[in-house]
Amino acid sequence: MNGRPPQGFLFSACAAGIKASGKPDLALALAPEGASAAAMFTRNQVVAAPVIVGRENLRHAQGQLRALIVNAGNANCATGKQGLKAAKNVCAGVAKQLLARQIQAREYQVFPSSTGIIGVPLPVEKIHAALQDLITTAAESEQAFDEFAHAILTTDTHKKIATQSIVCGGVEAILAGVAKGAGMIHPDMATMLVYLFTDLAATPRELQQCLEEAVDQSFNNISIDGDTSTNDTVLLMASGKSGVELKAVRNQFQAAVIKICRSLAAQIVADGEGVKHVVRLRIEQARSRDEARRIAAAIANSPLVKTAWAGADPNWGRFLAAIGNSGVQINQERINIHLGEQQICRHGAAILFDQERAHRYMSEPVYDIRISLGAGSADLEFLSCDLTAEYVHINADYST
Repeated sequence: MNGRPPQGFLFSACAAGIKASGKPDLALALAPEGASAAAMFTRNQVVAAPVIVGRENLRHAQGQLRALIVNAGNANCATGKQGLKAAKNVCAGVAKQLLARQIQAREYQVFPSSTGIIGVPLPVEKIHAALQDLITTAAESEQAFDEFAHAILTTDTHKKIATQSIVCGGVEAILAGVAKGAGMIHPDMATMLVYLFTDLAATPRELQQCLEEAVDQSFNNISIDGDTSTNDTVLLMASGKSGVELKAVRNQFQAAVIKICRSLAAQIVADGEGVKHVVRLRIEQARSRDEARRIAAAIANSPLVKTAWAGADPNWGRFLAAIGNSGVQINQERINIHLGEQQICRHGAAILFDQERAHRYMSEPVYDIRISLGAGSADLEFLSCDLTAEYVHINADYST
């Protein structure tokens, strides 16, 4: 990141031996004096143990947390009652270690997150063995924040960080975000973990309102492969250490949260498993944002469309078919499709266009497809990507 992380937080990371590779796989964020918090979670009905425990802890703590503990390499999902016990055990271990260092913390003030393979018991003993050093080395530094960002990755190829600053009365408040995600990414959240930290002073309710708006304009408008994860979590924590009150800079803060979430969302799609092309879908003249999102998702998650994108093939008929299969009522004769500046479909029918130029444009790493529905005034930008042979290779042998 550029500049210091928000005040009031300490970060650390280590290799606890959860990943077979031996790479860093355990990360900690401490708020020694406490922090207000809000979160959003996966809508998948199969839910990982840390999501269940995280929800319960946040509710029990009334939105006041002391620590966040994240492990990579093991999702702790579909692990039954033992998985729930393991997640709670980790929280209790963190709280115990904090109390030993005169940091008052209850088990329910620790928020757990996990990412990795499903159906494998969480090696709690490895996490406990690493906690003392993890807490001892926690620091309020750019390097520590960087190490935290690296330790939460799985199939990601690089860290994902975004920062913003807000100035009020000559005082600077910082908002910093970190994310992981490269596969199982689809609207309604995804194997996506996002942690946002600010030193503004805010109530959990204020944070929840800002977070819901930001997620709706960012993470719910992306898709890599159409699979919604069991573990996805977005957590926003505010330490209050800057002295700046959120209510004094409400509009600025909301804009900053949206900007950071959009940046992290774009970084996730660009780092998607096997991705060669990022596609910006612009849905225009829809009846509502929800209908625009449903149409964008239908296009983005069509295997025929995604393989056409992989081959830089301007096969607009596949886009049209996906729109018709979205479940949204449409009038085909009002649909116009542009590939960059070039129109490739007019009034839902074929027109002459320069296919070689279109192929060259689709060969670029990032490009735009604009679809006008002629049905209303709602617009939406949705980020997606191609489906390549590399994606198949990555996921064909993920557990073996």
